[in-house]
Amino acid sequence: MILLQSPSRFLLQILKDRVLSGDKGVDIDCHTVEFDDVRYHIQFSMRNPKVMVLSVALPLTPPEAILYDGLPLGAIDAIKAAYGTVVQILDPPKDGFDLTMKINLTKLPSDEEQRNAVLTQIASVREVVLGAPLKLLLKHLSSKTMAPDVDKLVALVHRPNESFFLAPQADKVTIVYPMRFQDSIDIVLATSFLQEFVEARRTAALNNAPSCMWSPAPPLELRGMNADALNANAGFVTFVVFPRHVEGRKLDKTVWSLLTFHAYVSYHVKCSEGFMHTRMRRRVESLIQALDRAKSDAEKLKKLVHGGSFRRLSLKNEGNSHH
Repeated sequence: MILLQSPSRFLLQILKDRVLSGDKGVDIDCHTVEFDDVRYHIQFSMRNPKVMVLSVALPLTPPEAILYDGLPLGAIDAIKAAYGTVVQILDPPKDGFDLTMKINLTKLPSDEEQRNAVLTQIASVREVVLGAPLKLLLKHLSSKTMAPDVDKLVALVHRPNESFFLAPQADKVTIVYPMRFQDSIDIVLATSFLQEFVEARRTAALNNAPSCMWSPAPPLELRGMNADALNANAGFVTFVVFPRHVEGRKLDKTVWSLLTFHAYVSYHVKCSEGFMHTRMRRRVESLIQALDRAKSDAEKLKKLVHGGSFRRLSLKNEGNSHH
């Protein structure tokens, strides 16, 4: 199984190149898009080559997900905690984007290892912003407390017009994913994949992992949610996370894994589909080769029969041959 990486490789490479370029630089004005429709607008100016303006557009928010000043719960505090004085949030953001930041590369640490760690964190802005409410709730779980002013069911955006849901309690957090796919083949493969995923969780080697369930119908935690939010053609996946799953360094890994679970499933569904297509093509090629060989053998036999290799003997000739 392949897990998606948090830092944007494109964004990280641009940052590293600009840091290594010294005071030299060229104007940069480019756009890039990542999975689940997270978009970046990256700008550098020759007048100030060590300052980057980064705008981020998040997936389109469904009605059930609540934003605070246009961003997920706790996103502003998470940005300040992650980047400190290196990043300044510009208000309002640029048109068409949810967040615009000015990043001053002259304020990066002088130590190379620390500097690379900050650059990687900047390239992971997607996780910092979208994962902020999830991280906030799971931090409270690690201390077995409840976050103040939080509903019994929290909807978090993770794909365009799609949410997953958290039901926080002091001793556990239940996470539910309505699984939706557009392609009919993807629906069949994803349903099979998720059922096997749940079965794999029951093996002894994964006893310490969060419990996992799949059902074709909405679980009780989603009772009362609107019909559009419960529209799932590949069923519902439920994880139950306990304090031991978010202790210390486990927290960031758990946040990212939960935030990108649907993308993780989609990736492996597409890989499975590609693998099956490859196997089918190889099978067809082998059958064509077998047919070509059979056709070639038949043509050779036909040439032997009609090519004068055999002399027909009459009964008279056959009788003379005995004398």
